[in-house]
Amino acid sequence: MTNTTLSGAVVASQKMKWIQLALGLICMISISSPQYVWALFTRPLMEKLQAPLAEIQLTFSLLIILQTFFSPFQGRLIDRFGPRRLITLGTVLTGISWMLAARMNSLTELYLYYGVLGGLGTGIVYIGVVGLMVRWFPEKRGFATGMVAAGYGMGAILTTFPITTALAAKGLENTLWQFGLLMAVLGFIAGQGLRAPKPQPAQQVDTPLNVTTRSFTPREMLRQPLFWLMFVMMTMMSTSGLMVTSQMAIFAGDFGITSVTILGMAALPLAMTIDRVMNGLTRPVCGYISDRIGREKMMFFAFGLEGIAMTLWLLCKDDPLLFVLLSGVVFFGWGEIFSLFPATLTDTFGTRFATTNYGWLYISQGIGSIFGGPLAALLYQHTASWNLVFGCAITLDIICALLALLVLKPWRARFIRGAGMTDNTASHTGQAAGAWGVKNT
Repeated sequence: MTNTTLSGAVVASQKMKWIQLALGLICMISISSPQYVWALFTRPLMEKLQAPLAEIQLTFSLLIILQTFFSPFQGRLIDRFGPRRLITLGTVLTGISWMLAARMNSLTELYLYYGVLGGLGTGIVYIGVVGLMVRWFPEKRGFATGMVAAGYGMGAILTTFPITTALAAKGLENTLWQFGLLMAVLGFIAGQGLRAPKPQPAQQVDTPLNVTTRSFTPREMLRQPLFWLMFVMMTMMSTSGLMVTSQMAIFAGDFGITSVTILGMAALPLAMTIDRVMNGLTRPVCGYISDRIGREKMMFFAFGLEGIAMTLWLLCKDDPLLFVLLSGVVFFGWGEIFSLFPATLTDTFGTRFATTNYGWLYISQGIGSIFGGPLAALLYQHTASWNLVFGCAITLDIICALLALLVLKPWRARFIRGAGMTDNTASHTGQAAGAWGVKNT
């Protein structure tokens, strides 16, 4: 444990930073359902539009692509105009996307409303809240980003069973309209309280992590090969995870799981609920641990765990109970990428441009969706088996785990030393939360 000099903005404002964390968490919860309950809508949408799975799944890819590929631009707007206005806009846009989708009658409308509008709305909120937390919590970046990312991963717990029930009782249209309105109202209220912190005098805190003395602009960061290694790794992990989250309802049906009950509950909604818990829980837990043992070590353990769990999942696909339990382990091994990568990026390239910089890295999630969504569905259609899809995901997990420990860890240490890091003592004055040029509202 070493003393590191950090800007005292977040250290001094203890009460306010926890309020900001709570509000950011609520905003994340309000926009979590479009991605994480998507699997519940695939069959109703196939029946309503009389369209094959691959065409329906394109909606999911559009959602993720628009959520991610516009994130650098969205991050820049947030840094310029402040988190309150932009994040509020994003939450409202997300809710409206469902309300409009409730009235759609064609694939084009589905793509536009659920995919495009929903993707833009969720992207603004996600990148804005994560960028805000790394500025409020420079000494606990892994934990703070993990907490708000958990809101995104676990928020759908609150809606999985209600949406399942609503679809059966009220139909697709009423379900989308009612839950869309709820998302918009909840997000609007929480977004009104968000603020970026103001700079405070520097203070010393204890942290075992190496952090850079310098804030790299997006242009400078994009010139660094180290950034592109992180980008490739996050793309690989996004691909493996999205292969599961976007296809789970389909391959669960093929495995005969959807017709089974466990402890009096339908197996698929039960598995999806457990998955949301584990997918959310892993983000603050692994982020917290990474604040203490290092980012790359935590990546190695988590990515390896997902690869092993996926292997066992495929081998035990005929056992409903093991299918449900192992699905939770798979999600635990995947969800932490959304706390480990933004924390690692900010440790490496500084805090002043953290929101925009993470926007560039978050594009990897969109690239992963191309392979995890339609391509996975097409592989299944051509092979009539999920073995190749799972095999690809498992291979990506293992390769990424090895890259984290054997390549990223030593490379990042050399880079930080070269950027001015000496004996783990870094002056973060002027680059922590509330850095120059960042609006407070």
